[in-house]
Amino acid sequence: MAEMSEIVACARGWIGTPYRHQGATRGAGADCLGLVRGVWREVYGAEPEVVPAYSMDWSEPQGEERLWAAAARHLVAKSAPVGPGDVVLFRMRAGSVAKHLGIASQAGPDARFIHAYARHGVVESSLSAPWQRRIVAMFEFPLEDI
Repeated sequence: MAEMSEIVACARGWIGTPYRHQGATRGAGADCLGLVRGVWREVYGAEPEVVPAYSMDWSEPQGEERLWAAAARHLVAKSAPVGPGDVVLFRMRAGSVAKHLGIASQAGPDARFIHAYARHGVVESSLSAPWQRRIVAMFEFPLEDI
């Protein structure tokens, strides 16, 4: 059974991994989805589905919420407040598809999250008001063994 503290500790182990589009290998390269996929693999073993190749626009031209749909297939949707170990989905611009993920590492007034960010790699950032305004969905890793 996965504990939220285990999820956060695992995600923190990815900090410093360089940014690589479609990457999902700790220390070698990951994007935001790759970080979540890698944490899943470390906690549960095999990933729940094969991820097809994807472009950096995340199906924005088609207006399809593919990342949101994939998260909903394998994670447990939840409502606020965000807590440690939660997967947070962001819409980076109004009218665009949601295309950025992070894992909350700390809740409360000093809330933080871990994410893979272009040109920065995997980092732990403040879940500041501008980031909080972009949140469109929150999920928990399933707590039962997969």
